[in-house]
Amino acid sequence: MLKKLKRILNRESHQILLSNFFSLSAIQVVGMVLPLITLPYILRVVGFDKYGVIVLAASLIAYFQSVTDFSFKITATRDVAKFKDSPQKLNIIYSRVLTVKFILLFVSLVIITSVVYLYPPFWNERAVFLLTMPLLFGYALFPEWFFQGIEKMKYISFLDIGIKIFFTICIFIFINKKEDYWIYPLLQSSGYIGAGIIGQIILAKKYKLKFYWLKGSRIRSTLKQNYPIFINQFVPTLYNNTTTFLLGTIGSSSAVGIYAAIKKIVDLAVKLLNIVSRVFFPFLNRNHNAFSSYRRLFLYSTFALCFLIIVLSPVIFWYLNIDNPKNIWILVILVIGVIGYAFYDVYGLNYFIVHQKDKLVMNSTILASLIGLIFAGPLISYFSIIGAALNLTISRTSMGGILFFHYKRLKK
Repeated sequence: MLKKLKRILNRESHQILLSNFFSLSAIQVVGMVLPLITLPYILRVVGFDKYGVIVLAASLIAYFQSVTDFSFKITATRDVAKFKDSPQKLNIIYSRVLTVKFILLFVSLVIITSVVYLYPPFWNERAVFLLTMPLLFGYALFPEWFFQGIEKMKYISFLDIGIKIFFTICIFIFINKKEDYWIYPLLQSSGYIGAGIIGQIILAKKYKLKFYWLKGSRIRSTLKQNYPIFINQFVPTLYNNTTTFLLGTIGSSSAVGIYAAIKKIVDLAVKLLNIVSRVFFPFLNRNHNAFSSYRRLFLYSTFALCFLIIVLSPVIFWYLNIDNPKNIWILVILVIGVIGYAFYDVYGLNYFIVHQKDKLVMNSTILASLIGLIFAGPLISYFSIIGAALNLTISRTSMGGILFFHYKRLKK
């Protein structure tokens, strides 16, 4: 066994996988530990209602984060993985990504500003909404797609960990009373903009990437080619954010704060599973035969992680100082949704998209997301926070289940 393990680890492709796995693991470990430190502090200092305002602003921005990304985390990563040995191709990909991102960024900022100005409840909290907007600029600059494509994820690790440490330290220094809640989005935006600028410097200095002005025909071609996967990536944000959004408008900002705090714990599991998915995506593009092993690893890890969350639920609720008999049901419902998300990652991203079946994944995602949008209003109106949890889980399990059905049918 030791000889076999040594032989496997000596293979270059497997060494890259391990390196990327540990790089992204470092991100996720820090990303899990730091929120566990800051979240109880923030809830205690600013309260659930003001934290709910922060979450509401972030959910609005999240719609447009998907727009400005325009599926480049998948399509550009795939292109870079294929052409990473061609400097000319990489320059074209880089120029194409930046051009489209900043066109969509400008449109998004105009729309967000208009919404905040025209909707009185948002205008009353305009400082939080307007200070959250620069996050989009940081996201647009950050070249995660490039580092993932060339399988040098240590850069993502360093920059992401740097953001989170900066953000955490500043929270304890600058947020000391309830009235300081507007500083939270300011710190978050500053961190991501700084990381984005550093990332662009690395691309220019180390990888010698150059930006070229592209013809309008190439930009239109990029928009057309990316559209199916963009829809596939964007539509889930509709049910995901609309659930939070409706809970904040139909319910209260305090309800949003409680829901978001519990959901953040569950989403830590999603992020942890996402390590494996992101690490294997470039590898599976080159090694289709490795899918079966990947699938077993991913699904076994998912079930183990979900079981662990349920077992630790008393500790989680004590730590967050959330005392409500409905809490355990909210947690259990959201955990079931993690399993649905895992099925989407396995069969959607790392099977059908790897095999160029982008439209199949897009249509499945649209169908599942429409189910989430249809049920969002009634469930939240009648069941409040539990309804929000149910809606998110129904949408995630539908999305994963539909793709699993297509996979089984294809194999038959």
